[in-house]
Amino acid sequence: MDDINTIYYNNFGIAFQWKRCAAKDFKKIQLVFRNTGLFLTEKELFQFSNNIEKSIEKSCYCEDCKKNNYYKSLLLEAPNPQTSFAMSYAELKDMQDLLSGTLFQLGLDKMLKNFTIDNS
Repeated sequence: MDDINTIYYNNFGIAFQWKRCAAKDFKKIQLVFRNTGLFLTEKELFQFSNNIEKSIEKSCYCEDCKKNNYYKSLLLEAPNPQTSFAMSYAELKDMQDLLSGTLFQLGLDKMLKNFTIDNS
C-alpha cells in the first residue's frame, strides 16, 4: 500500500492515485471494485457518477424489493460507451457511495490546497 494514495474506500471498492506513474496519467484516479479496475480522469468520474444516478432513477424497484436486496441486474454504463456493468440495486448504491465519497474528497483536497494559510 506504499505505492498508492488512498482517496476513499467502502465495502464495495477503493479509489486511489498511484504515487508513481507516467506524467500524462498523474492526475487519473484508479477505481477498483469487484474484479474490475478503471483508470479515470476527474471528468470521467463525474460522468460515471451521473450514469449511476440515471441507472438508479431508471430502476423500478418497489421499497420492499430495495429493503430485501432483490438482485435484478441493472445496466450501468461506464464513462466510455463501449463498457457496461450489470449490477444489483444494492451494488449500484455502493458504487454511488464510492463515487460520491471520492468526488467529495477530491473537492475537499482542492479546496484545502487553494486556501492554505502561509505562516511566513
